[in-house]
Amino acid sequence: MKRIFLCSCLLIMLFSMCSAQTDETQNWTHFVRIGGNPLSYDKIDSIIQKATETNVFGIEVDNDITGRYESFLNPEEKLNAIRTFSEKAHEIGNYSFVYIAGLEIITADADNSETSFFKDHPDWAQRDLDGNPAVFGSESAFWIVKGDEDVWITPYASEWRKLYMKHVRQIAATGIDGIYVDIPYWMTHFEGWEDTWASFDDYTVRKFKDETGLNAKTELVLGDFSDSNFRKWVDFRINTITEFMQEIDENIKSVNPECKTIAEIYPGPGFDAVVVGADVYELYDVVDVIGHEYSEGGYMAANREPLDWFRYMIGMYSFRAFAEGKASWMLSYSWDGENNVRIDEAMKNLAMSHIIAGTNTWDAHGHIMSSSNNYQVRKQIFDWIAKHEKLIYAARKPINPIGIYFSPKTRNYFTDEFISSYTGMMMLLLNKHLEFQIITPRTLNQFEGSILILSDVKCLDEKEIVELDKYYLEGNKLIVTGETGKYDCDLNEIKPSFFSQKLNISESDQKEISSGKYIIYPECPGKIYLNYLENVFNESAHSGEIKNNYFLLFAKDIINEWSENLNYESQITINASPFILTQFASIDDKPHIFIANFKGLIAEINAEQIPEKNIKVTLSDTNYVKAYLLPFMGEIQELETENKDGKFITVIPEIVKGGILWFE
Repeated sequence: MKRIFLCSCLLIMLFSMCSAQTDETQNWTHFVRIGGNPLSYDKIDSIIQKATETNVFGIEVDNDITGRYESFLNPEEKLNAIRTFSEKAHEIGNYSFVYIAGLEIITADADNSETSFFKDHPDWAQRDLDGNPAVFGSESAFWIVKGDEDVWITPYASEWRKLYMKHVRQIAATGIDGIYVDIPYWMTHFEGWEDTWASFDDYTVRKFKDETGLNAKTELVLGDFSDSNFRKWVDFRINTITEFMQEIDENIKSVNPECKTIAEIYPGPGFDAVVVGADVYELYDVVDVIGHEYSEGGYMAANREPLDWFRYMIGMYSFRAFAEGKASWMLSYSWDGENNVRIDEAMKNLAMSHIIAGTNTWDAHGHIMSSSNNYQVRKQIFDWIAKHEKLIYAARKPINPIGIYFSPKTRNYFTDEFISSYTGMMMLLLNKHLEFQIITPRTLNQFEGSILILSDVKCLDEKEIVELDKYYLEGNKLIVTGETGKYDCDLNEIKPSFFSQKLNISESDQKEISSGKYIIYPECPGKIYLNYLENVFNESAHSGEIKNNYFLLFAKDIINEWSENLNYESQITINASPFILTQFASIDDKPHIFIANFKGLIAEINAEQIPEKNIKVTLSDTNYVKAYLLPFMGEIQELETENKDGKFITVIPEIVKGGILWFE
């Protein structure tokens, strides 16, 4: 019996060693397969049953205590439903989280009532510069029923905020595993409010005055980023939303330390974050998870062109970099009536993209948060993810990356220039199948790669300058474009600029410069490359044939320049078309390659890829003897390999949608 027991223990240990290990910082939020559900007492059992049948892990329920005036005043019935549901979910070994509104509240049938949120508390509403309140009806959004009143609240309404935080603590005390706060925004996303830069209610204006000494109504020029007072308003609005979510997290943890704080936002890395004030980069620092209602190109997966898919992936890779190990959930949508596109193919494309990016998938019916376009397909996808979740969601560590710097301050003040430069450089790396790592101000001092791209990073603060100085003095190399380092974070011009000092070049020298330690591009090649892609990429990807290859020739010249001048050499080489996207990562000290195929996709016409065949993968390391491929929705297969001329080589016969390749 002892021998049997010991053998069993050894087998378990060996299995554990061979499986992808879970990072010690990971928790249930890293493994969710989400399904959404409206919550009421009579639906609890059916929600549990549906979640079990379709292998949902991480059940969203919605009875919105804070976003409905009736329950905001009297939450007990909804609290009891949340408590009961949480207990039921735990009984089946599952986790659940509950939806609450952030700064929005609806009063049902307000048109026929003497009382409503706004009628009772008109001073709590956000307002535009002219004093118009952020109060809306059914014509403004699909979730507002005719006759209802929809109000967007200033986070500085102290009495409201006190009661809101009380409800947050009450919800956390039910035992629920997470509280999901929906779009905590300044009102700038309904028609007519886009350029308001709200809110100019008395509470907010007073708070801004206290912090800056400025009158927001009279002492700044809205939308003018050359105006230092307006930039202070931009920073104030972002800090406000970040601090609001931080206070929510503190209240949750005060009564239930294990309950997770989840923020839902739709902005990606670009300008939307500045406008609504919910900056994904800042928010990841104060919450446990972000649920990204994020899209690129078409809102649905069925609406996306191949280049949209690449932008979407860059957005997700950016989120993963900002998260620093926390989970990223994607509340994205696959299909909503695109009759020429198969529902199952659109659903699989969306899930595949999430898996390859290392994010958690949440694909709801149409463009709402609940249900599914096809439960059977969702079950197939979730079953496959559950089977391979340790591999899919294992912590991905860099191998030999080229770093590319994301600067939140530059994004805030010079969005168009920075985002086009950043996106173009990312596209270049992805199309040439080079390993990348997105670096931020929070992770700069941890970066171990030997080359860092600073692509039109116009704003640098003192801490960033010190860390860049240290990085360069350690013998690492820089690729610098445009006006990188021209300003500090208050837009004071640095003279001479940091890079002219550090790299010993003349301020007036506008030529491309290469030294063996750095390359300086006065005009960013990323912007040039992105422009090329926008002209030809989709047309080529539709057919799978490169009809005009000048974008690839340009990319080849740039990479050759890096190789010749900076001695760059990738440890992994992939011979594949530019319509294949790859990410390299080390998992359990073994190289892994996450592969997505967007060849053949046509928005609203075709969601079935042209398979990519005979992808040759070469490692400059002969210590490996085996290669394995896990095709998306398929089974693990061992590939043929060879060691030749000091290289380890394998060929992937075919990638249809995507897959994961690794080496033993």
